[in-house]
Amino acid sequence: MSRTDTDDPLVLGCYDRMFDDRDPVAEPGTATGTPGNWWTVFALVPDVLKHAVRGFTLYQSPKRKLPPDLRELGQTRAGWVIGSQFVFSQHAKACRGAGLSDEQIAAIPGWPVSSLFDARQRVVLAYADALALAGGRVADEVFDALREHLTDEQILELTYITTLYVQHAIMSRALRTEFDDAEDPVVEIAAPAGFDPMTGLNIGGPA
Repeated sequence: MSRTDTDDPLVLGCYDRMFDDRDPVAEPGTATGTPGNWWTVFALVPDVLKHAVRGFTLYQSPKRKLPPDLRELGQTRAGWVIGSQFVFSQHAKACRGAGLSDEQIAAIPGWPVSSLFDARQRVVLAYADALALAGGRVADEVFDALREHLTDEQILELTYITTLYVQHAIMSRALRTEFDDAEDPVVEIAAPAGFDPMTGLNIGGPA
């Protein structure tokens, strides 16, 4: 949605914050290098945008008891698991801001075989996998380990924020916003000339 198509104060306020005085449709681009079309898509329904922005405000609030590095590990792992380049990339940057090293960020995709995470971080990553990969089916051993490191309030915050970003990752892929505006890599590769699909043999090409 262009600036000229709305008079909603929330939409215009978000545009001012993210794009200065530019029209984000005519002149896309944010400070982090994204096109910025997440904002223009969500602006189509201002109360949905408002709900989403409140979610951002909630997880960044100083009221949160969950340490920022654990929050960002959950969000970033959710982005990777769901396959959202946008969520993964944005929260990899946020991980860095929360004190995680470049080596740790690079290890998030293969965290089970990495020695770069402490016990607290490892159980958060395991829990994030249970939320994003297993749909919330958490092994008792994982939850028991989680409670050794986090309070009940922190666990609730981790659960809410991580699953919120499972939703954001899914929506971004479905709507092809930002870095998720890409063709699916899983496609049929054409067979060589002469391939017979009935027999599975190449009957016309070189031996």
